[in-house]
Amino acid sequence: MIEVEFLNSLSPARREKIMARSTASSGPTRAATAEILSRLREDPEAELRREYGPLKKGFIIPDLKVGREEIEAAFEAVPAGLVEALETAAANIFNFHQAQLERPMWFDEFAPGLIAGRMTRPLARVGVYIPGGRAAYPSSALMNIIPARAAGVEEIIAASPPGPDFKIRPEILVAASLAGADEIYRLGGAWAVGALAYGLGGLPRVDKIVGPGSAWVTAAKMSVFGQVDIDLPAGPSEGFIIADESAEARWLAWDLLAQLEHDPQAAAVLLTVSEELARAAAAEISEIFPRLDRQEIVAEALKNGAAILVAGDLGQALDFANEYAPEHLQLIVRDPFSHLTRVRHAGSVFLGPYSPIPAGDYASGPNHVLPTGGSARMFSGLSVDAFLKKISFQHLSPEALADLRPTIVALARAEGLSAHARAVDIRGKRK
Repeated sequence: MIEVEFLNSLSPARREKIMARSTASSGPTRAATAEILSRLREDPEAELRREYGPLKKGFIIPDLKVGREEIEAAFEAVPAGLVEALETAAANIFNFHQAQLERPMWFDEFAPGLIAGRMTRPLARVGVYIPGGRAAYPSSALMNIIPARAAGVEEIIAASPPGPDFKIRPEILVAASLAGADEIYRLGGAWAVGALAYGLGGLPRVDKIVGPGSAWVTAAKMSVFGQVDIDLPAGPSEGFIIADESAEARWLAWDLLAQLEHDPQAAAVLLTVSEELARAAAAEISEIFPRLDRQEIVAEALKNGAAILVAGDLGQALDFANEYAPEHLQLIVRDPFSHLTRVRHAGSVFLGPYSPIPAGDYASGPNHVLPTGGSARMFSGLSVDAFLKKISFQHLSPEALADLRPTIVALARAEGLSAHARAVDIRGKRK
């Protein structure tokens, strides 16, 4: 079902295939998405009625907002055990993200009379997209709303696609409410992104849109970027496991399969220094597969983005992992903390055998919105920083400006900006 390969023996083509795992591509849907966004701006009521009118007779835009009674009904409909689990996860996620907050203001005197610093301010209004078409992902509501709330965002607007009954799944309503959404709208796809970005039909315009979604959502977010800020374009889930002889083969098999059940384009790599362990894990995957719930998805993912590799040593394994720049990196080795400082590129790191990726997906606290497709080389996962602005400030005394005058004037004149130079020169003269 999956072959064991040796890292040193990979052909250039095979190595490239492992590295070039799938990413969410908005290319094929860009044109259609642009048309939707254009129609939304031209006549939002007509466009939203075209999309949601078939779901609700006599549809009007105010129908998109979820009322308090519907949220209360959702709490009644969701099993108490799930509500309790969401509350526990929400508390852990909030505590982790609140701990990320730094000094709201700092300043220093960098030269006599020259004081400069920076102050941090939260965004005023944020839109959060929560997937909910074919499946419910309440964890997405927690992971995207709670960091904004911890950052101090004044208003959080959530949007999630309604089902055929024109209702949002109760699990999502409960999670969004517990996380701290101020308003929730039944909106999906490009229509949700456009409405949040443009503030159409009475919906408030937001400053930033975060949250995962389909290729349509990704394409729409990329289209409105610049008018609003967005998070990062996320592709299919991926996991990378580095293991030594101390790891359990069956646990490794389940860890790998857990990533592959997300999506046919998901990726999972097991890289171990033990050929025996690699072959044992491959055998476990073959034994487990017939009992999986999502066999069709896993089978496709095994073919597209899975690999079991054997490295010469842990140093080589870590070098390859850094080149791969995974969304999730598991270090299932003896003393994993001793290897943590060698990790340069990863969305989130899971240390030791009792830190499986699903812990981070749901409840341990760190965010599960992470860079994929190798973008961990330059992007970070979602955090409170995504919802904060850093504003610099400065104050110069007359003496400090006089000290800098030659430097400023020389640079201004070199750039042909004589008024810049004069604005400084004039301050050295008295009337």
